[in-house]
Amino acid sequence: MGSEGLKENTLVGMGNPLLDISTVVEKDFLEKYGLKQNDAILADPVKHKDLYSEITEKYQAQYIAGGSVQNTLRVCQWLVGKPNTTTFFGSVGEDNFAKILYEKAVTDGVNVKYQYTDKEPTGTCAVLITDHHRSLCANLGAANLFTIDHIKKAENRKILENALFYYISGFFLTVSPPSIMETAKIALERDRPLAFNLSAPFISQFYKEPLMQVLPYVDVIFGNELEAETFSQVQDLGTTDMKEIALKICNLPKQNEKRARVVILTQGIHPVIMAYKDKIKEFPIKVLPEDKLVDTNGAGDAFAGGFLSQYIQDKDLDTCVRCGIWAAREIIQRSGCSFDGKPTFDSCSE
Repeated sequence: MGSEGLKENTLVGMGNPLLDISTVVEKDFLEKYGLKQNDAILADPVKHKDLYSEITEKYQAQYIAGGSVQNTLRVCQWLVGKPNTTTFFGSVGEDNFAKILYEKAVTDGVNVKYQYTDKEPTGTCAVLITDHHRSLCANLGAANLFTIDHIKKAENRKILENALFYYISGFFLTVSPPSIMETAKIALERDRPLAFNLSAPFISQFYKEPLMQVLPYVDVIFGNELEAETFSQVQDLGTTDMKEIALKICNLPKQNEKRARVVILTQGIHPVIMAYKDKIKEFPIKVLPEDKLVDTNGAGDAFAGGFLSQYIQDKDLDTCVRCGIWAAREIIQRSGCSFDGKPTFDSCSE
């Protein structure tokens, strides 16, 4: 299947729409707020109370449409080039930030189906860049108020049931596990793939129970080395070796035994690891020259978007991974998860 054969709403994603407030800061700034490079956390209402006002008042902050799943769908849309191939569910406030997010996603071809609330403002995420590393601190706001009622509405339920692929981030476990499980059961009933992202170390640490409820339904799992290592520790897998972790995650209990699980772990500049059918395959990374690297924010989202753009076209897994690597490489040469022009991915040359 090529992209011309894709129907509308082929891939449905569910996550937290957030407006990224991105800026370059000093390491001292991270220490002041108890933040770490290359980590992703939820904002503490006390500890991070002044964080957002400080970065907008003292630094040259950029506002960029963000949110992990929404970013992934935007990249996927860019690569397939056919509008409305993807649909996104998430919750926003009734404010200007929501308008910015909506306009950006729709311009990029995503079919946006927000749930609106007047109880909280649209969520934001501080993206703090230090030496090309990024630290994410999310204030979920309205994103935290998504309810299963939204996907039970007739028009949304129809979209969900007619989709051929699903993608959900671990971040969404902090918001609406019932919505995730509802989607997972629909995917199982219809024998359609569900992809899931481990998202951040704290998900495995503090949302262990809902995570382990959804994993048996998951066909494709994405994660990076920090997320995989934390998952291994929490689940007592007994290893810190990335290949062994990937294989062990592959072999965790699975509801749909007709489809073997795929586990893909990224490791920065080190090879991407793919575990599938008890075999490991590694994909080398072309290291980007220092002068071309802008920031790594969105690299993981872009990787997932690149992978899924090929996966929903029934391309082989090697091509899916290579496209993920290509997309991540493109995005880290720009500020935030952004892109321009027509994609030049060539499965034969990558």
